[in-house]
Amino acid sequence: MEVRAHSKFIRIAPRKARLVADLVRGKRVEEALHTLTFTNKAFARDMKKLINSAVANAQQTTNMNVDNLRVTRVFVDGGPTMKRFMPRAMGRATMIRKRTSHVTVVLDEQ
Repeated sequence: MEVRAHSKFIRIAPRKARLVADLVRGKRVEEALHTLTFTNKAFARDMKKLINSAVANAQQTTNMNVDNLRVTRVFVDGGPTMKRFMPRAMGRATMIRKRTSHVTVVLDEQ
């Protein structure tokens, strides 16, 4: 039985978030949280919250044993992009893209 947790509209580019997602994919929950604690990336804190949320879902809804949980799938999809403009030389403007991400974590028992 698998348990999911979603986080949407996170203000980080999906490409940067996938770097952190690759660190925890396939690991046990305890090991994944330990890895994220010492990872020097901005998204690591958000990913840690999301995994903790999935663990709480597992305890509340299915009474799964937390010690046997494993991060089976983590996927990061692109969300909507906010578009801003920055003035440039000679009356021109350049578009600035502020990207967002939708992240899903799936836990399962070993």
